[in-house]
Amino acid sequence: METAVSIATVKLVQPFEGFSATPYQDPVGVWTIGFGSTRDAFDAPVCATTPPITRAQALALVERDLTSAFDDVTSQVTVPLNPNQQAALIDFVYNLGAGNFRASTLLRLLNAGDFARAVRQFTLWDHADGRVLPGLLRRREAEAALFAAPI
Repeated sequence: METAVSIATVKLVQPFEGFSATPYQDPVGVWTIGFGSTRDAFDAPVCATTPPITRAQALALVERDLTSAFDDVTSQVTVPLNPNQQAALIDFVYNLGAGNFRASTLLRLLNAGDFARAVRQFTLWDHADGRVLPGLLRRREAEAALFAAPI
């Protein structure tokens, strides 16, 4: 992953995910650890009995997970992206998953070259378990702002 993309994406991930050395459940009950990783260092799902991790271990997990999200973005997006657009999409995939991204109107509009309508799709993904979460809305707004920002 390019350093600029990695730095921009990590700047999105860390404040929205926060750091937890111990496993916790997100607002919809998914077990996570570190900066929102759902799988441990051995690629096993995080659960209540997953051992605590250090901040350095959490950074390694988030780098692994962001690399996977980067791979998903680059394999699904057929139009050129600037580093800000790429970083915003990587965070989107990191948070929502590749399956949601692949099925999204955001991706369809993006691949059609309709960047103006695609950027407005980010904030539609502000629900969890059927309700709007203010933290998700702030994250989607940050992703949209980064996506639209000039490089």
